[in-house]
Amino acid sequence: MAERRLIVDQLKFSYEGLFNASELYNLISSWFYEKGWDYYEKMNQELITPNGKQIRIILEPYKNITSYYRIIMQIKINFTDIKDVDVDVEGENLRLNQGVMKMIINAYLISDRHGLWENNPFYWILSIINDKYFFNHHYLKAERWIESDVEDLHQKIKTYMNSFNYRTQA
Repeated sequence: MAERRLIVDQLKFSYEGLFNASELYNLISSWFYEKGWDYYEKMNQELITPNGKQIRIILEPYKNITSYYRIIMQIKINFTDIKDVDVDVEGENLRLNQGVMKMIINAYLISDRHGLWENNPFYWILSIINDKYFFNHHYLKAERWIESDVEDLHQKIKTYMNSFNYRTQA
């Protein structure tokens, strides 16, 4: 089986207040398409309760960076107590959501993504030696790549949510 290494562990972000959940979802999906990732939505659930909507989304986009390495980002988004609110901003009526959003981002690097080096014990040992000594610079490059992509996405989401806060305070 391909080796799955955890690169970014539980990067958390939470926000409480006004936001637009559909715009946030579109921001995340468009970011992945712009960066050339293959978008995969593992789960999208919505539950309506007396306190408001509960939405849970799990995204697992991936990118094949070589024929040997694949990077995967797992994003878990939980919206709780979401209520639709009408807000008047500079004479314009906006329909927004109010509630709590919690997000957790994990990032993985998968080596031997096709599982070609695991069938024969000799190949398996050879793949370990190659990963550790000969192709270590490829691993480090892929690690930096996914770390920078996670940081870029995280910053974009934080900026969006923070700018939303300033737009509605006017």
